Amino acid sequence: MDVIETHRYRYRRPASNVTYLAHLFGVIAIIFMLVWLLHYRGGIDLDSDHANRIFNVHPFLMFFGFIFLVGEAMMVYKTVGAERKVQKYVHMFIHLLALCLGIVGIHSAFKFHEKSHIPNLRTLHSWIGIGTFSLFCLQWLLGLSLFIFGGSSIETRARAAPWHVVGGRALFFMAICAALTGLMQRATLLQPMMNKNESGLINFLGLAILLFGVSVELSISLARYI
Repeated sequence: MDVIETHRYRYRRPASNVTYLAHLFGVIAIIFMLVWLLHYRGGIDLDSDHANRIFNVHPFLMFFGFIFLVGEAMMVYKTVGAERKVQKYVHMFIHLLALCLGIVGIHSAFKFHEKSHIPNLRTLHSWIGIGTFSLFCLQWLLGLSLFIFGGSSIETRARAAPWHVVGGRALFFMAICAALTGLMQRATLLQPMMNKNESGLINFLGLAILLFGVSVELSISLARYI
């Protein structure tokens, strides 16, 4: 076994273990989110006459689409053994799905505000969230034009690739920041109506989201050395 193979072997197992851990934290966060919204907050229904059920679409789709699926798309490209072309197309498709879910999630928040007569885009959470979504759309369109359609030169793609990677990671953690500020904002508003169990569940949900993000970052960082 030469030096390069020894180097790769050294990182393969920890990279795989961290990837499994990222999947685990992601699934745990989804379960916590569903328990919170279905058991404590009355359910999820975009067409409901109940304003809170409309709102509940927002946190679920923004986490599942904009954090969980984006994290999975990042790990697919760096940790799944497949041809580069297959990795690129799966990476692009999962991001497209995340984008579509994000549109519905943002629509639900605006619909809730309209139904409840609440002004839009007044909080730090909303500013971070809408900024992240806007930049995500730009990132996806640029990635599609540069790396999928193939009209750009090899030199252009080589220069753009580091910015695409760094920008994607930054947007991923901006989305996590938006989720955590949103949970804090929602918990503050619901505090008089929440019991101890619901409060604790929200805290564990926030920790699971954060640990998912950290695990994804570690997974794709270690995968560079495989």
